[in-house]
Amino acid sequence: MSQSEMTRITEIKARACVIRGDDIDTDRIIPARFMKVITFDDMGLHCFEDDRKAAKGLHPLEDERFKGAGILIVGKNFGCGSSREHAPQSLMRFGFSAFVGESFAEIFAGNCTSLGLVCLTLGSDEIETLRESIELEPDQEVQIDVAQATISARTGRLQGEIPAGTRDQLLEGRWDSTSVLLEAGEAIEQTASGIGYIRGY
Repeated sequence: MSQSEMTRITEIKARACVIRGDDIDTDRIIPARFMKVITFDDMGLHCFEDDRKAAKGLHPLEDERFKGAGILIVGKNFGCGSSREHAPQSLMRFGFSAFVGESFAEIFAGNCTSLGLVCLTLGSDEIETLRESIELEPDQEVQIDVAQATISARTGRLQGEIPAGTRDQLLEGRWDSTSVLLEAGEAIEQTASGIGYIRGY
């Protein structure tokens, strides 16, 4: 697969959903008992399963106003706890392509990048303004510009942050490590051919 065939992620346009609260960990996002499966295919069915059951239909992911949302607005330190890749997998398979929060756990953010999911951070005042706007008008389209690290909604255009290295990976399609390895296949073979113990001597 050539670099030009890799998926470049330049913007996300979608409606948004708000989940309030800080330090939401990966065990809440996808409870451990659902990690015994062989594939991630049905992981989205169990996204926030215990929280949704406890809320008895009042969880944001059960709210019809947010149905079909592709951007999730969260709080501080989202995705903390276990480093399980299952958490972003479940969120992606539920339908989310991007996350906007005050901060993200480092490993969670890295796992998101490896799936082509955008994590954008905003200051506390800006994210509260965005939350209130979306909760008031959940039908509005929200747009994330990856290159500029901005998010636009009816409340206006807000300047956020995406780490430069992560932003470049998304914009250039280098977030897909498998594709990067396939593209470098010839160079890898050439390097391997010059390593003695690989050639048996």
